[in-house]
Amino acid sequence: MSTAAPIIVERPNPAVVSNDTAEFRRRVKSISRHSTVYFAGTLFTAVSGYFFKIYLARTLGAEALGIYALGISIVGVIGLFNAVGLPTAGAKFVSEYSSRGDYVRLGAFLRGALSLLGFGNIVLGAVLLVAMPSIAVRFYHTPALASYSWSFAAIMLLGVLNTFLGQCMAGFSAVAQRTVITHFMGTSATILLAVVLISLHFGLGGYLVAQVASATLILGCLVYSVWKLTPPRARTTGGLGHMEKRVVAFSATTFGIAMVHFVLAQADKITLGYYLNVRQVGIYAVSIAVAGFVPIALTSVNQIFSPMIAELHSAGNHQMLQLLYAWLTKWVLVFTIPLAAAIIIFAGPVMTAFGGDFRSGAAVLAVCAIAQVVNCGAGSVGFLLLMSGNQLSLMKIQAVNAILMVALNILLVPRLGILGAALGLSASIVGTNVWCLAEVRKRLHLFPYNRSYAKVVLSAIVTTLALVLQRNFLPHATWRAAGFALPLAYMVFLGAMFVVGFDAEDRMLARLAWSKIWGANNGVSNE
Repeated sequence: MSTAAPIIVERPNPAVVSNDTAEFRRRVKSISRHSTVYFAGTLFTAVSGYFFKIYLARTLGAEALGIYALGISIVGVIGLFNAVGLPTAGAKFVSEYSSRGDYVRLGAFLRGALSLLGFGNIVLGAVLLVAMPSIAVRFYHTPALASYSWSFAAIMLLGVLNTFLGQCMAGFSAVAQRTVITHFMGTSATILLAVVLISLHFGLGGYLVAQVASATLILGCLVYSVWKLTPPRARTTGGLGHMEKRVVAFSATTFGIAMVHFVLAQADKITLGYYLNVRQVGIYAVSIAVAGFVPIALTSVNQIFSPMIAELHSAGNHQMLQLLYAWLTKWVLVFTIPLAAAIIIFAGPVMTAFGGDFRSGAAVLAVCAIAQVVNCGAGSVGFLLLMSGNQLSLMKIQAVNAILMVALNILLVPRLGILGAALGLSASIVGTNVWCLAEVRKRLHLFPYNRSYAKVVLSAIVTTLALVLQRNFLPHATWRAAGFALPLAYMVFLGAMFVVGFDAEDRMLARLAWSKIWGANNGVSNE
């Protein structure tokens, strides 16, 4: 714990807010179109993905989904080395070279990165094909997994190329166009092809073929888009693909962070695959996938807020950064708490939507959803550290919590099964966010909470009581009752917020953001 003097965070002065209105308007204008499309794509993917998971669970069953989860974990282990930090470098250096008109280095970077990723992943794909049968039998005790080796190898190769090209499009400031390709087109193609092939009784193999086909379609669209966005001079200059030393250094750093992220994302499934049967892995995978919908508001905000952090920090405008951090965190909670409360209280009925076998994952869903509320309550702490030059602190925090997660999994899974894995994952999420929050306060002197959060807490209590009351009246509730609980939660929560009253800065900023986004979508300038 730090022994530094406590930091007193005051609520923004309305006069200061008024003086910063012009800057706020400019920032909202610059992100409105891309953020609107990105949020719509995220929402479309989340909603369609939820119903698609229900379809998969009911048609394929827990065992098939467990095999899929184990296959993806193997892809994750071998594919840990398939990107070597280049996708993140794509966003940074494509933007940098393009803004400077440095077409020689831009062309060299694109050719070099694509050549390295393509050749490297062909080699790793061969390794996967050789290693998967042995891993399937000796480690996971699931021989059926080996028959899908070719599909998982193709998913690995296409996935890394699509990720890199998508980041290059972000570097060309084409986030909206990328979202249309990856979210709308890609998700729709996967669902449509999977439904057709599964209906024709191809089972899990049909689902994997659908993923490979849609990834191939996305790759073609991304290649064409990046080619069109690349200046003509960069297409014909730059040699075979020599990359600067600083590109290599940056990629190495992001590769280290990716290794930590892999542990956080896959350690629980690997442990479950070793200690438990494939059916339990499938139930766990569906449970944490549903819990992953809880932070959808935070995920969307991070896409919008993260570029601002670097700009405001470098400019020394900590007052605006504090204002945005506090306001965005509070409103992320406003949109998250009703969703999380409905999921937690109706966890059992929610899981029955995937089939009766999945009800045993209710405790996993509830525990992980609670951890995601803590994640949203801390706000964009990870990006605040990353974008302010404190990436080593972020990496240390994530590494320590990854070790904690692995240790808890090894300790708890043999005793508690999938609930033990959920407790390990949740402890890691909570530990990471609380520690990041402390580091942000210590290093950046930023803290999101003030007296206005008391209204959020009060509204959360009222909403929870209303949902508990509804649950008591429906002791044998089905997933349809859980569906009714969600709009009830939002009506009660927002009604309580309206009764206790919004703050002046909340009303002003909300009106400003809404009017700006509405004006942008209708071609009206508010300048």
